[in-house]
Amino acid sequence: MSAAEVERFRQRLLARRAELIADTDTASDAANIVELDQTRVGRLTRMDALQQQAMSQENQRRRTLELTRIVQALRRIKDDEYGYCVECGEEIAENRLAVDPAAPLCIGCASEREKGRG
Repeated sequence: MSAAEVERFRQRLLARRAELIADTDTASDAANIVELDQTRVGRLTRMDALQQQAMSQENQRRRTLELTRIVQALRRIKDDEYGYCVECGEEIAENRLAVDPAAPLCIGCASEREKGRG
């Protein structure tokens, strides 16, 4: 992979990281503790608020996971290891990186890992 291609992926990773950080800042209010005072809020409203809170917390967990993957990919770029599978060392297909620039595994290793979970 050329230096220009790596730089293109680096720019995409940095842009996505900035988006995720901005989303995290704006979504923090939705994950706050839900008020359970029955005299102030009806039962259905509380249930809806609890569901919204749970969804917000799951979204936050996913953003955190994606941010971690992006930071690791940026570290691999810095260490000149980007584009190579962290398990087998083979080159990751550029099409795979085009879909997910933070992908740490080649398609073969990713498939094996998925088989192990199933």
